[in-house]
Order: sequence, then structure tokens, then C-alpha cells
Amino acid sequence: MRRIVALFFVLVMVLGISSALAEQTITVNGSGETLVTADTAVVSVGVNVRKKDALEAQAAANEVIASIRTVLTEAGLKEEDISTGYINLYAVYDYSKDVEEIVAYNANSSLAIKVTDMGRVGEVIDMAFGAGANTLDGVSFSVTDDTEARKEALKAAVEDAKGKAAILAEAAGLGEIEIVSIEEGSVFSYDSGVNNFSRKVAGEEAATDSPTVVQAAKICVSAGVIVTFRVK
Repeated sequence: MRRIVALFFVLVMVLGISSALAEQTITVNGSGETLVTADTAVVSVGVNVRKKDALEAQAAANEVIASIRTVLTEAGLKEEDISTGYINLYAVYDYSKDVEEIVAYNANSSLAIKVTDMGRVGEVIDMAFGAGANTLDGVSFSVTDDTEARKEALKAAVEDAKGKAAILAEAAGLGEIEIVSIEEGSVFSYDSGVNNFSRKVAGEEAATDSPTVVQAAKICVSAGVIVTFRVK
């Protein structure tokens, strides 16, 4: 009797091992993206001043930055939405006489301006330039809440993985597939680049009559998954 029981367990183990060895799986990476309209922009504008004296250069830059702040707050922007981007002061050297000589000082200052009304982004740039700004470092866009977009991107990633696995199974002459496991990869968002802006600065009149045109970006939310399928 004991021998029969032992033989039975051995048989069960062998069958289990054989079944495990016979099971075929396919593992693929899936990716998905979805676009959502940006609802926040950060405008980076500033001023570059060159003077003979370092303190004069810095003071001139500070004056313009203060003027920009005043114009923007008077136009309804909040103080907490206007922050310092960078401050830089450096010497300009002349090496033409084979002797290092400081000929001037460059002062650079910038402001990072948060704008939540996409219709006012161009206006903010124009107001800053009207107040003395002479540099525009760019406009970056983001979205406040991308929760739903992330869900859609993950769904798309799973569908992408299913499509890839089905193609592989068919190409290999295998049967139908079913999901065994899903591993979430990275999920992140970035500016898709659809945020071109233009500003005509051929002259004072052109700059005044031709407002800056800014197109709010589409933020791309991207997701990745690793999915393992069992071949039936």
C-alpha cells in the first residue's frame, strides 16, 4: 500500500513538472501615450546689462527687474507667481593687447512667471518687454492634474502589449494568449513641443503693434508596462 501511495505522488510530481515545462509564455513591453492640454505656463524673461562698473550694471538690471514686477502685479498677477530665475554678474575681458584687461561688467537677471490663464501668456511676455526686459529664455508648459491622462496612457500601454504578444504568437504558430502578470513601468509627462511663439521685434513700432503669439502646448503623458502572457 505504501509503495502504491509513493508511486502515486511520484506520478503527480512528474506530471506537474511536465506541465510546467510544456507551458509557454511570451513577455513583451507595452507603451502608451495620451495628450492633454496644458493649463500652466512658466515664462522666463530677463534683462542683460553691460556697464563699465559692476555695481552700476547690477543696479541697472535690478531696476528693470523691479519695473517688470510692478507692471505684472498691477496687471493682476500674484506676487507669489513671480520668482527669481537667476542672477549673474561677470567681467568682460579684452585680450587684444596680450594683457588681460577688464573692460566692462555684464549683469543678467531673470524672472520665472507662472501663468495659469493660457490666453495671457503672450500678454505677459509683451508687458515684460515693455517694462525693459530684453531676454526671453523660453516658455515651459505643464498640467496641474494628469491623473486621468495617466490612466488612459496605462490602458493604452496594456493594449499595445496585447497587440504585440498576439502578433508574436501568430508568427510562431502558437495558440491563443492570456495575461499572466503585468508590471508597471515608468509613467511620466512632458511638454510635447507644440508651444511655438513668435515676437516681431524689427522696431519699437513693430514690437508694440505685433503682440506675441503663444500656442499652449499639449502635454504628453507616457506610460510603460511589462506583460507576460501564457499561451493556451
